[in-house]
Amino acid sequence: MIAAHFYDIESGRKDLASRGRGRGHERFAIPVPREGGIQDLLAEAKRADRCFDVVICESIDRIARRTYTGTLIENQLEEAGVLLLAADEPINLDGKRASQILTRRVKQGVAEWYVLELLEKSWGGFETHTEQGFNIGKPPYGYLAKKVPHPVPARRAEGASKHLLSPDPVRGPVVTMIFTWRVEERLGYQAITDRLNEDLTRYPPPQPVDPSRAVGRWTHSSVREILTNPKHTGYMVWNRRATKSDGGKPNPPEAWVWSSAPTHEPLVSVETFKAAQEVARHREGSRSGSGLNKACEQTKRTYVLRSFLVCVHCGRRLFGKTNRVGTPYYVCKPPKGYVPEGHPASYWIREDELVKAISRFFNDEVFGATRRDRLSRIAMYAQEQKAKDHEEKIAATHRAIDALARRRTALLASLEHLETPDPEFTRDVSARAAALNLERKEKQARLAEMETAQPARQCADLLDGLPVGQIDLAQIPEPLLRRLFEVFRLEMRVDHAARKVHCRVTIASGLLEGQRKAAENAINNAKSAHDNGDRVRMRVVPPAGFEPAHTAPEAVALSPELRGRCAWSCLAREKHYQGWGCGAHLVVRGAGGSRVG
Repeated sequence: MIAAHFYDIESGRKDLASRGRGRGHERFAIPVPREGGIQDLLAEAKRADRCFDVVICESIDRIARRTYTGTLIENQLEEAGVLLLAADEPINLDGKRASQILTRRVKQGVAEWYVLELLEKSWGGFETHTEQGFNIGKPPYGYLAKKVPHPVPARRAEGASKHLLSPDPVRGPVVTMIFTWRVEERLGYQAITDRLNEDLTRYPPPQPVDPSRAVGRWTHSSVREILTNPKHTGYMVWNRRATKSDGGKPNPPEAWVWSSAPTHEPLVSVETFKAAQEVARHREGSRSGSGLNKACEQTKRTYVLRSFLVCVHCGRRLFGKTNRVGTPYYVCKPPKGYVPEGHPASYWIREDELVKAISRFFNDEVFGATRRDRLSRIAMYAQEQKAKDHEEKIAATHRAIDALARRRTALLASLEHLETPDPEFTRDVSARAAALNLERKEKQARLAEMETAQPARQCADLLDGLPVGQIDLAQIPEPLLRRLFEVFRLEMRVDHAARKVHCRVTIASGLLEGQRKAAENAINNAKSAHDNGDRVRMRVVPPAGFEPAHTAPEAVALSPELRGRCAWSCLAREKHYQGWGCGAHLVVRGAGGSRVG
């Protein structure tokens, strides 16, 4: 008699520990009663008062699609004293099971082979589908689905079709703009989202497959999906997500299946797509834009170099911190237990010193009149060093090849001194000689590559596309300053042991226009600040005990010498006049004992 029914509707290829946990069967009106799944069956079998004596299945491949899992279940039942039978196998209850086991193992092997072959053929079909440029699912934002007849005649006769991708004339330029903002300005997802939401007519938001889920605006995740979708490069890409095996989680890029050539019109180049992914690595954990961090109510000031300073020893970004007297610093302080050997518990660097050094760097190397000559000298020195290192590597490879040849000759010579060499010893020597010969050939191939390789050259002509001028980063507003740093790809790597900060900017043809505009804005701002210094608005500040200061209606001309004294006096007396509401940045001594500022 049938004492109980145990069954699952999950895949027989799932791991045994994961099976029997689902509740998908509740969505179906299955007339067969169910006492539980495979886990409940095994648990009931181990009970002393179990409700059954024998387990019978339709066929052994219904227990599991993997031979290992099927035999594991069979073994656990046998250890509990329960016999596992199959309706399509010979059933012998007299203890003779040899033919039964042989039939079962053959069927298990065939069942596993069948599933694997089916999966491999399906995978191959999807690879061919990808190679031909056919899209699966909804077209990515920026593209439209172009319906074409199905390539299989039988399916085509049934009215089936497939879809290629064609650029959307409205949304395609939006994708290009998003990548431009990401690469040139290094904006974060939320900053791009805010820009797009400012004009939804010009930048229409994506529409989900289910219209009821539409929010009518751009979101952080929708921008991320566009920037991480490689289909915008013109290549068809499949298997970006584990939709069947891992609940839709993203697969690593090395598991993606790419078409060998572009299959549709690209909206961005492959280089731009790769650069956008690099921005993600650079910007991780850092917000875009300037101003105070609105996410933290305790924030009182901003730090213009945040996200640009990285410690070479621990790889962490330095964070801004102000000391007790209000001086801004940048601090590297790894958590306890993550401090590398030789790295101090923490170290501090003053912001004003860094800003001065970067100003000199930009004025000398990037915007200076002699920048091309300076770069040529640096590039020439670097090329000489690379050429020297290249020659040393070639010479070392030559020496290694000669050493391998001598070792192989000496090894073979050892056989000549033996009158009756041992066969086993001869085999060992021959194997070792073959290994040395193989290693020598690999070295020779590597040598040929090094001898034909040409050292990379720097293109100094790009500097001519940038304006010439002088800037003072301390006087540039923070939005312009951060824009300048972002477009020039400023990287600052702090080597605390050497007490140096290595600065690096990147000038590329694809970024040159944005870099030129940012440089012009910075230089023009510096000129404007310098010109305004000739005529400044004055405030009369009475001695202590009189009324607060008032603004004079006229502007007073200051000589260069006087402006220099003003700057010094401002630093000395700024705190003293803070209570008088003096808004100017300069303080000077006036006639008759009065003070003007």
